[in-house]
Amino acid sequence: MGPDGKRLLNIVILGFGFMFMFTAFQTCGNIEQTVIKSFNNTDFHGSGYTSMAIIYGVFSASNLIAPSVVTVIGPQLSMFFSGLLYSGYIAMFIYPYTWSFYTASVLVGIGAAVLWTAQGNVLAINSTDETIGRNSGIFWALLQFSLFFGNLYIYCAWHGHDHITDKDRQTVFISLTVISLVGCFLFFLIRKPGPEAPPEDVTESLLQTQSTESTASSSHQSIGSQALDAFVKACKMFVTKEMLLLTFCIGYTGLELTFYSGVYGTCIGAMTSFGHDAKSLIGISGICIGVGEILGGGVFGMMNKCSRFGRNPVVLLGLVTHYIAFYLIFLNISSDAPLAPEEGTDLQAYITPSVGVALLCSFLLGLGDSCFNTQLLSIIGYTFRDNSAPAFAVFKFIQSIMAALAFFYSNYLLLHWQLLILVVFGFLGTITFFLAEWRAESRRRETDYDSIG
Repeated sequence: MGPDGKRLLNIVILGFGFMFMFTAFQTCGNIEQTVIKSFNNTDFHGSGYTSMAIIYGVFSASNLIAPSVVTVIGPQLSMFFSGLLYSGYIAMFIYPYTWSFYTASVLVGIGAAVLWTAQGNVLAINSTDETIGRNSGIFWALLQFSLFFGNLYIYCAWHGHDHITDKDRQTVFISLTVISLVGCFLFFLIRKPGPEAPPEDVTESLLQTQSTESTASSSHQSIGSQALDAFVKACKMFVTKEMLLLTFCIGYTGLELTFYSGVYGTCIGAMTSFGHDAKSLIGISGICIGVGEILGGGVFGMMNKCSRFGRNPVVLLGLVTHYIAFYLIFLNISSDAPLAPEEGTDLQAYITPSVGVALLCSFLLGLGDSCFNTQLLSIIGYTFRDNSAPAFAVFKFIQSIMAALAFFYSNYLLLHWQLLILVVFGFLGTITFFLAEWRAESRRRETDYDSIG
């Protein structure tokens, strides 16, 4: 097998490793608040929302140290050890304690930053100018399939269960832990692509798309100077006009990430009006979100290359899609569903609760999320293409901080207040995105005019 074949095989292995790991972790995040409510152990006082807030908060801060860790131990070991932290978090639910729950949350936040930094490095060294788009697409597709398999398993495992017993919980989380560990050990199958390394500019350009990955490739710098350099560049990038305009839109993606990945599934599982299948519907909801994500990512990713109208129509479509979803959720789901006890809520909203409407909203949440994220990645990559590493670091930092904030307030706010926050931030984010896009388009026209002249 030639170097190109080895690189493609490495990308496929990388994708399958992440697919197994995030089949386990995303499923865990989707069901953990519902599972926690079912604990019979009165000594446990943890909250799934608080845990996810800790994870995203620590993840934001850990972006500063992740490049140094990858530089010291290499991307392969970095992914393996980070994957073990993910597996440990999932395994903790087999016999949960409050202290181990929150300790594991902190460790996963650190592991997440290292994992994604290492992933960017592996993707870079196994790609060239010609294969970078193909490899990114292969990895993204395999990763998104994680939304299908884990949630389908939950549907089958919990079908017809009114209450999640200790045995139900332990069976599910033992299975998820094993699935996660399989993903970890797959990383050891990745081999060096061969003597023909891709050009330096290709490697750096790809690393720039993954948070702070580009600093990891600068091995001639000291570890301390790499982290400091990334921090200083990110601070300078944060105060640019373009990034300040995009802050509201990036922040909105963090808020709605929290809602669709943690809160909404909990709401569906709490609706006793959905009958005995309410808990298992959490899995079907996750699958519908995944369908929306994959469909939107593929269609709008391709449209971005050939659209004459820029990015604004896609972002506007994302806002309209989310507004429709929020309105239907407001009508269909009771306001106390996010905070309901394990036995659920008997309250109804403004229409007779409908499973079909609930799952349609799941699909719309995923579709709208893909609209925003594909266009944000596009405009940041275009606007800051000469120095995009700190720009993507700021992107992940803002998104993670807002996700952490949303998981925190999800402990206390009723559903209609959470939806109101999303509506306001979605509107502000869309307007400021339009302004940033118009600035980018004006600059492109000036560049084209100068090149003609």
